[in-house]
Amino acid sequence: MDKLKIAFFDAKDYDKQSFIESNADGEFDITFLETRLTSDTVKLAEGCDIVCVFVNDDINRDVIDKLSELGVKLVALRCAGYNNVDVEYAYGKVHIVRVPAYSPYAVAEHAMALLLTSIRRIHKAYIRTKDFNFSLNGLTGFDLHGKTVGVIGTGKIGRIFIDICRGFGMNIIAYDKFPAADSGIEYVSLDELWERSDIISFHCPLTEENRHMVNTDTIAKMKKGVVLINTSRGALIDSEALLEGIKQRKIGAACLDVYEEESNIFFHDYSGHIVNDDTLARLISMPNVIVTSHQAFLTNEALKNIADTTLENIRGFFAKDTCPNEVCYKCANLANCKQTHEKKCF
Repeated sequence: MDKLKIAFFDAKDYDKQSFIESNADGEFDITFLETRLTSDTVKLAEGCDIVCVFVNDDINRDVIDKLSELGVKLVALRCAGYNNVDVEYAYGKVHIVRVPAYSPYAVAEHAMALLLTSIRRIHKAYIRTKDFNFSLNGLTGFDLHGKTVGVIGTGKIGRIFIDICRGFGMNIIAYDKFPAADSGIEYVSLDELWERSDIISFHCPLTEENRHMVNTDTIAKMKKGVVLINTSRGALIDSEALLEGIKQRKIGAACLDVYEEESNIFFHDYSGHIVNDDTLARLISMPNVIVTSHQAFLTNEALKNIADTTLENIRGFFAKDTCPNEVCYKCANLANCKQTHEKKCF
């Protein structure tokens, strides 16, 4: 039997290393492509059985049609989120699988690292001491102990972040459309969470329902000086509203690992270029904003889990006819769906 061929889009060095190690026996024929998957690049998948994609690849209707025409059977997401995929349109044409959990610890720990860096001015102190400036002026922070943190989304990552916050002696409140049963978490409405939280951290997927959930109206309900942490999806926050909230001194700090218009910017080196995104440029220029470029997942453990799970998803699909990690709009939207993912959704 011929090897299954994988067109691997938006490949970075760390991706290549982890997937080469996971495919050490040469079971799959993987072609690593630096370009993102778009309507213009989809032809590069010709002759392949699978495309492997990441968060900034665009799997829209046109791409799905062309993949189907090319005979591609499977889109393997090497990430948990799938808001960049037209899942409903893909039904009946190409199957979609994902990596639902790679290292929830990586993302939760990065969220706390951003928070501590911001409120204790560690990034500023690092730059100062490199210049032998040991002044403490302007570096005053505040204790996390006793502060109220509002956590939006209490899946694996959200609950690990909650455990970390408990270790700091923080008070935790949370919002989730589907609260975790018997978790001991205090769930509140979104309005109450906006009003009570000193710090708000986002750990939920992006949907049409929660797009721009942080906006001018919701910011107005928040405490003066609130700290926002987003390691989930950029479009949860309206960037223009965030900027205005910072300028009005309503938002005390923003810690962003994601940005709503990141697809053409993050994961690339533009240090020698002019970036045309004025909103991002203004955010980065703010002294109380920290931006990392979708880095929260990036640990050795997470990369190994992503590679192993992605290849197991592919193996199961073709060799065992099973799809435990299949993404299907019917399963998500039909309350009476009996699918247990012991077989393909179509």
